[in-house]
Amino acid sequence: MKWVLGIESSCDETAAALWHVPTRRFFEVIARQLATHAPYGGVVPELASRCHLETVAPLVQAVCRQAGITLGEIDAVAATAGPGLAGALIVGLSYGKALAAALGKPFVAVNHIEAHMVSACAEQEVPFPFVALVVSGGHTLLADVEEVCRYRIIGRTRDDAAGEAFDKGAKLLGLGYPGGLALARLAERGNPRAIHFPRALMRRGVFDFSFSGLKTALLYYLEEHPDRAQEDVAASYQEAIVDVLARKTIAAARMLARRYVVLGGGVSANAALRTRLQADAKRYGLYVVLPSLPLCTDNARMIAYRGATLLEARGADALTADIFPTFRVTC
Repeated sequence: MKWVLGIESSCDETAAALWHVPTRRFFEVIARQLATHAPYGGVVPELASRCHLETVAPLVQAVCRQAGITLGEIDAVAATAGPGLAGALIVGLSYGKALAAALGKPFVAVNHIEAHMVSACAEQEVPFPFVALVVSGGHTLLADVEEVCRYRIIGRTRDDAAGEAFDKGAKLLGLGYPGGLALARLAERGNPRAIHFPRALMRRGVFDFSFSGLKTALLYYLEEHPDRAQEDVAASYQEAIVDVLARKTIAAARMLARRYVVLGGGVSANAALRTRLQADAKRYGLYVVLPSLPLCTDNARMIAYRGATLLEARGADALTADIFPTFRVTC
């Protein structure tokens, strides 16, 4: 197996990637929908689905040209089956299955969150078992990953995800959409210890997360201190999120005697989180594996990689494979 095509369409980005298995090299083309959704302050599902429908086939053709291969040289097709927006998932999964059928190639339905768990492994060898922290706009969870097809969730958010907390915090600060990146950039100029925001569920041995109270605390603080420097507010708010994520992740790795921690998801691009995790891990003799920035946000590279590893480990999926909009363990 040389070439695996990955297709991603879980939310508001359409992506097609080719993974060259022998060299671990990626080729990728992404169509972003930011300008489409920005006027509405968030993703509009119907518009997202329409954009996926218009772009998925041209993107696959474009990534083949980029890699210098024909469609017929693709050895397997992988596409995101969930979780995500139902209409968006249907577009990518249906196209992937149809293409696999037309080419007579094996098809793999990929769990988007499971792909994030192992995305960093696409670039470097990581020995099993390891603890994975997935932090994105819709999900925050800790998993004990034992093998390619075996893991268990040891902690998850009980309300807001970390990425959602970043975006809602940015909205409260008037930073616009999408706000997570804007908040992180503003925080770089502030004092992370200027304000103490609450950290929820910090009892020993508790690995679930909760960020709704933090968001409420920010709302009340801004009402009571409207003139406080935004840089300090953003830095302190970010510090509260990063502190919880890092402390729980390192505690989980130590409890389970795992030497490696793998980070994944959109928020894994956050510089403060990456720095804090590496510093805490070094203190306890642990190793943190960070994905490169193209593998952090929604992308087809991780779908191609996860599809290839699943195909090798347990074979192809039937073309009757369906979407699953909400997260579930599929291994």
